[in-house]
Amino acid sequence: MFPLRRAQSPSAPTAAGLPPDRQRGALLAADLQDVPFWRRATPALIAILLVGLADFLSGKDRYLAPLMTVVPTIAALTLKPRELLLVCSLGLLTVFGLSHHDEVDNINDARFLYGAMISYVVLTLFSAWVAKIRMRRAAAFAAVSSVAEAAQRALLQLPGPTVGPLRLAVRYVSAADASRIGGDLYSVLETPHGTRVAVGDVRGKGLAAVQTAAVVLGAFREAAYDEAGLRGVAARIEASVERHVPDGEFTTALFAEFRTPGAMELLQYGHVPPIRVDHEGRAHVLHAPDPWVPLGLGRLASGEPTTWGQPFGTDDVLVLCTDGVIEARHRTSGEFYPLAERVGPLVRGAARSAGELETAVGRVYADLLAHTGGELGDDALLLLIARTDG
Repeated sequence: MFPLRRAQSPSAPTAAGLPPDRQRGALLAADLQDVPFWRRATPALIAILLVGLADFLSGKDRYLAPLMTVVPTIAALTLKPRELLLVCSLGLLTVFGLSHHDEVDNINDARFLYGAMISYVVLTLFSAWVAKIRMRRAAAFAAVSSVAEAAQRALLQLPGPTVGPLRLAVRYVSAADASRIGGDLYSVLETPHGTRVAVGDVRGKGLAAVQTAAVVLGAFREAAYDEAGLRGVAARIEASVERHVPDGEFTTALFAEFRTPGAMELLQYGHVPPIRVDHEGRAHVLHAPDPWVPLGLGRLASGEPTTWGQPFGTDDVLVLCTDGVIEARHRTSGEFYPLAERVGPLVRGAARSAGELETAVGRVYADLLAHTGGELGDDALLLLIARTDG
C-alpha cells in the first residue's frame, strides 16, 4: 500500500550478503523496470496522441508534426533503448501521416525534410543512447544500494524469529534512501547470563552513524557474554564509545535481560521508554525510575545508572522502538505518532505464536505509515518481543 520505503524483517541473507531476488529487485526498482512496459510507455504514447490530435484539429494550414520531437525525450526517461526505438517508430509513422495530411510530404519540401523527419530521427537515436547511459547508471546505483544493504545486514547480524525463550518480530527502515543504511541498531543474544537485548539510536544518519552503531554493537556482543549484570555490559559499551566515537556524538540505548521466567530487567540510557502490552491489549509505558544520559555522555553525569525490574509473562508483548517511530509526524496535522495509544489493540493477543507476532508488527508498521502518509523522515525501528518460558 505504501511502497515508498522498504522495511527489513529478520530473514537470513545468502553468503553473498543479499538474496539474489533482492539484488535483482534493487536493479529493477532503481530503473523502473519492475513496472510493466505498457505503463512505462504510456507517457510517450500520450505525447504522440496529443501531438497528432493537435495537428489534425488545427487544420491543414498549421503543420504541428515537428512537435513530435518531444516523444524521444520523454521515452528516454522510462524505456530501454529497444523499447524506445519501437515507440518512436510509431511516432515517426505518425509524423509521416500528419505530413501527408497537411500536404507537406514532398521530399523536396524543406519543412518536411529538415523540420520534421531528419530532426526526429536524429533525436530518437540520441535518446536511445541517453536511455542506455541511464540504465548503466541505474545498474551502478543498484549495485551500491545492494552492497550497502548487505553491509547493514552484516552489521546488525539479524537474529532469527526465536532467540532463547524469546519470539521476535522486527521492522527496520532507514532514512538514507540511497544506501538504506542508518543509525538505528538492535541485537538479541542468548548468553550464559540470560537472553539479552540491546536497542539503540545513534545521533545522526549515514556512514558516520553506522560507524558509531558498529562500535556499540561490537561492544555489546562482547560484553553481553562476559558481564554478569546489565550495568557491567553498559559500562563496557560506554568505555568503548568514549574511546572510539568522536566527542559530542552519542547514542540512546535500552538494554533488557530475560533470565527469570515471568520477569525482565531493564536499563535505560536516554532511550524511548519500552511499552508492555498485556493480554487485554492495555499498553503500559515503562518509564525508568532513574533515567540516565545517552551513551557517550556518561562523563558529564555524576552517579551511576540503575536497573529496574518489570513483570513479563507469556501473554505480554514488549514493544521497543526508536524515536523515528514516536516522532513520525502526521501527514496533515504534524502531530507525533501516538504509539502508546495505538499499539495496544494492534498487538493484543500477538504473544500466542510467532506468526501472530509477525502479523502484529506488520499492523503497527502499516498504521505508522498511514499516519505519515506513506513516508518516514527518520530511521525507524520496531521490535516486538514475546516469551515462551512462562
